[in-house]
Amino acid sequence: MIELVIDSRRRDLGGFEVGRLLPYAPHRRVGPFVFFDHMGPVDFPAGLPRDADVRPHPHIGLSTVTYLFEGEITHRDSVGSQVAIRPGEVNWMTAGSGITHSERFDAIRRTGGPMHGIQAWVGLPTELEEIAPAFAHHGPEDLPTYESPDGLWARLIAGEAFGVRAAVKTHSPMFYVHWRLKAGARAQLGADYPERAAFIAAGSVEVDGHAYAQGQMLVFAPGQPVLFTGLADAEVMLLGGEPIGERFLEWNFVSSSKERIEQAKADWRAGRMKLPDLDHDEFIPLPG
Repeated sequence: MIELVIDSRRRDLGGFEVGRLLPYAPHRRVGPFVFFDHMGPVDFPAGLPRDADVRPHPHIGLSTVTYLFEGEITHRDSVGSQVAIRPGEVNWMTAGSGITHSERFDAIRRTGGPMHGIQAWVGLPTELEEIAPAFAHHGPEDLPTYESPDGLWARLIAGEAFGVRAAVKTHSPMFYVHWRLKAGARAQLGADYPERAAFIAAGSVEVDGHAYAQGQMLVFAPGQPVLFTGLADAEVMLLGGEPIGERFLEWNFVSSSKERIEQAKADWRAGRMKLPDLDHDEFIPLPG
């Protein structure tokens, strides 16, 4: 049932650390998900230095998905968006042919506070890799929720699962779900999609007679439902969908073509990619 267990690997983003799950050399993608970072949990002090912010940087060929359990991040991008994302909301930014954005801790800098969330990247189908960039923000009213009397709370963040569909516009068959499981609660992930995984963001669960804890991603073989039991109150992210084929990933660029990534690198190095309208005084240089 469990094909692989991925343990998070710490990565320093310059001002704070994340736990990286995807890409992982033995298993680089789960459905269309090509990147998955666990941010926090961490408590930031008031007066957090600006070097903790993620300065303007580019993307191509993907959609970024930001989802928070705690905290607040201000998003600004090159299609004119400026919005604060808070717990239970979704930022879905489609890079397509190219977009730039920044992620800043404006609110936390003023007051201090916790930060805990996930940033995932969803690869675009080959025929849609060069679509026009776009940004959408969705509140809880767009994200179907469910609660059982025995301790399961669930929210569909994007895609289609458990007989419902979220309002977030996606580009290939996929699902992305947030579960809260009380200790002792049981829940089942169906076998509707060929590629599925679960990330334990907090607490611990039992699957197939084994215990798994915060920071682990479980990748499942296709074809069979998966039963979860909460061992301690747990936050679990379910993700997957139909595969999109091989993707190359370098820095912030994702593409089915290595040549397209080289073009994006050249464009960024030469300053040919427009910076965010409301955050254009600094940027992250191309590494190396």
